[in-house]
Amino acid sequence: MDLATLLADLPDDPRVVVTGNHASPGHLLGLVDGLLPAYRLWMLNAQRGIPDRDGVVFETPFVGPGMRRSPRLRYTPSRLSLVPRLFRTTQPPDLVLLHTTRPRGGKVSLGTEVNILPAAIEATRARGGRVVAQVSDQVPWTFGDAELDLEHVDLLVEADEPPVPAAPARIDDEAALIGERVAVRVGDGATLQAGIGAVPDAALRGLVERRGMRVWTEMFSDSILALELAGALDPDVPIHASFLFGTPELLAWVDGNPRVRMIRTETANDPALIARNPAMTSVNTALQVDLFGQANASRINARIHSGFGGQTDFIVGALHSDGGQALMALRSWHPKADCSTIVPLVDEPVTSFQPTAVITEQGVAEVAGHDERSQARHLVEHAAHPRAREELREEAVGLGLA
Repeated sequence: MDLATLLADLPDDPRVVVTGNHASPGHLLGLVDGLLPAYRLWMLNAQRGIPDRDGVVFETPFVGPGMRRSPRLRYTPSRLSLVPRLFRTTQPPDLVLLHTTRPRGGKVSLGTEVNILPAAIEATRARGGRVVAQVSDQVPWTFGDAELDLEHVDLLVEADEPPVPAAPARIDDEAALIGERVAVRVGDGATLQAGIGAVPDAALRGLVERRGMRVWTEMFSDSILALELAGALDPDVPIHASFLFGTPELLAWVDGNPRVRMIRTETANDPALIARNPAMTSVNTALQVDLFGQANASRINARIHSGFGGQTDFIVGALHSDGGQALMALRSWHPKADCSTIVPLVDEPVTSFQPTAVITEQGVAEVAGHDERSQARHLVEHAAHPRAREELREEAVGLGLA
């Protein structure tokens, strides 16, 4: 069966779920786009270069730069741990496009991106849909839930296309200082999760002197490789993650590495499973944090910028872990918007709330376990930029927090 024949069996306006982040099968997606006049393109964190034309409706619970600001975007708010349920309920897929290794022993590997793909494949097969894999020698072989029996794939398409390399975020002096403040709170033997960006990356790189560290995370990048090379990670404990992206050096390290166990979203982001990890330490960032400890990490001027992602899952899991902590790390002043990131009350939908502490280059504001007035005072005096503190003190009075 060729691709055109396979696509002819799909319903009108099919929902096409595609490997997202930095692992998208660009060649295969281009072929499908040329054969389908209209379809719904469902991707997580879609990067630039995806098909963008009339007839293509974007669907996602986490918006990437390839879909951001599109008038054809249909954003679905959802915790990442609950996204697989969408495929069984309100957003059933008709076609799944993968980016995999070549077959070995009756299997392929999903490589750098597992995430919600196993759930999408299962939902598609259950309703008679199709699964197509773009295969490449440049996709690293990873284990765990990344391994997929060929019986679940209808068609293989050759394309020697690597996962898109992603350079580490640039760590400036402010990010490095925030990272140092985070690292001071993390001891030997802790379990690590960190979000995307310069500040979480700096936090992890500040832990190279620790020993016996573990990793249970939604995603990781080159900062985890840096910890491995420094001897900070426990060599007897697998590294658990749902997707990854980074430099060619990182991809070479994970290729055939039995310590890297790729796990599906329902496992990686389950708060109950996260909580079982010792001293689970979650490091995330936000666009704004208010005096009630609420964080907006999703929207700018009411327009969706990204989404919940796994932040809410890991904050809850970390707070329930023995010795765990959920840290919100961000700059105190937004350089582009020229405004404080610590605000009286967020005027956008809240992404998460009540972390253990909020950390900026100004200092550390303890939040969890303190009464609301103390929380507000800590945020003003220890996390907010000095330029914003007087106004925040005045606003705190009006909010009943002083």
